[in-house]
Amino acid sequence: MGRIRPFRVVAIAFAATLALAACGGNTGQPSQPAGSATGSQGGEALKVYGAYATPIEEPWDGVIHTALQAAEKDGEITYDYVDNIGYSGGMERTLRDIAQNEKPDVIFGDAFGNEAAVRAVAKDFPDVAFVFGSGEPEQAPNLSVFDNWIHDPAYLAGMLSGGVTKSNVLGVVGGYPVPEVNRIVNAYVAGAQSVNPQVQVKVTFLNSWFDPTKAKQAALAQVSQGADVLFAERAGVIEAAKEKGLVSIGSMADQKDQAPESVMTSILWDMRPTVEAVLDQVRNDKFEAANLKDYSFMKNGGSSLAPINTDVKGGIPQDLVTKVQEMEKKILSGEFTTPVDENTPKGSNELSS
Repeated sequence: MGRIRPFRVVAIAFAATLALAACGGNTGQPSQPAGSATGSQGGEALKVYGAYATPIEEPWDGVIHTALQAAEKDGEITYDYVDNIGYSGGMERTLRDIAQNEKPDVIFGDAFGNEAAVRAVAKDFPDVAFVFGSGEPEQAPNLSVFDNWIHDPAYLAGMLSGGVTKSNVLGVVGGYPVPEVNRIVNAYVAGAQSVNPQVQVKVTFLNSWFDPTKAKQAALAQVSQGADVLFAERAGVIEAAKEKGLVSIGSMADQKDQAPESVMTSILWDMRPTVEAVLDQVRNDKFEAANLKDYSFMKNGGSSLAPINTDVKGGIPQDLVTKVQEMEKKILSGEFTTPVDENTPKGSNELSS
């Protein structure tokens, strides 16, 4: 990838963000010169960049992007981004370009698949706060890490799925069988089997973080094997469920609008608590490398279950909805702790890259 082309993005709803991104990546237009905004905390707004390996319509990076848009709308930051960087050397070149020429206060992004590149650049620019999704530890002095610890709502979504299936077969299409994905899938399976011990779950890993066509094909294969509820850990699965007249579970953002007759709920990840913690640290000159995972926990407001859509095809029994809501209260109160299992799900299969 060559020289980045920074754009100021306009704070908009996530669904609109996806639509814009789908038309060609970084589609925002400048709204004001970088660094000209006045922050809500007084003084100049912090200058923040996003550096994303995938297009921002991919939900994982899209969630980070949306949280930063919200912070810009609130006057806390000025925000530019570059997306669809890929995994073949572009991340290091892009990050060096941003750090050297744009001189931001903070760079947010996703290090999965680009771990070495992110860590090398962070080491060379100790005065910039790097905050990246990663399964590896933080790196002193200036690289903090986070991850989508959304296993709590995944368990609840599993309960919902296990309670509505007629075939007792669920389908899950995930990215890679890495610990960060495995714990979400395993929590979903555990939730389903807690209400329906007869449930079988077919799990397919794409070996790709973003390939909607491949994800849809994998989901359709699961349907042919009896799955009547699909969990869209990756983009493309909801389309398969809609096409077959089945119910589905969205991921990362509320995806009901994609198929109101299909999406029962979504497992939500909210990066705003993480973003606010980082901005507060940088603003007060207290930023230091840390693992920020706790900000994604349900009890801290970093994850949740989207409102249950009882209008899906076939409906959802009220007693099941009540059971899920009661478990949600137990998780939030600490009465129930969702099991964390980062092993590869039993019986899962992987598609060739």
